[in-house]
Amino acid sequence: MANSFPTGGFGTGNPLEGIWQKMEEFRSTFEKRAGSRVGRGDVRAAVLALLAEQPMHGYQIIREIEERSGGSWKPSAGSVYPTLQLLADENLITSEESNGRKTYSLTEAGRAEAASASDSSPFTSPDSSDDTGFSALPKAGMQLARVAAQVNSEGSPEQIRAAVQALDDARRRLHSILAQD
Repeated sequence: MANSFPTGGFGTGNPLEGIWQKMEEFRSTFEKRAGSRVGRGDVRAAVLALLAEQPMHGYQIIREIEERSGGSWKPSAGSVYPTLQLLADENLITSEESNGRKTYSLTEAGRAEAASASDSSPFTSPDSSDDTGFSALPKAGMQLARVAAQVNSEGSPEQIRAAVQALDDARRRLHSILAQD
């Protein structure tokens, strides 16, 4: 991400445009790099864990995984529905159609499989348990981008100037972190 922020701050024009542009660039960089691709085994573990709590339909499972992972993982329908079909083929879940939606629930064999799963949460990646993992910095950056956008759209001119100064200070501090041995 070299040269992400100009050395003079966020530009000499309208500070609102500069902040918004740089924060969007920052956010999009992390969205590309910190994708939420997770192996099928992890989808399987997450589905089993959720269905052990209560019956759910497919999109409810997707939303629940996203919520429990803090937004860092949102499996696609293309990974969840084949996993549900596989679990049904293995007689670990059953489905019941009601109001045009299939609701999935565990069978006894599925409950045993869910109970024997490892103690680690299927909703987090192995490196997200500490603040040094790859997912921690992008998450913090995206949260910062959201707040900066909110200040940009709702803040007074004084608040926006203060936000620009705070972001300039943060950029300098991040550079100093990289400079440390």
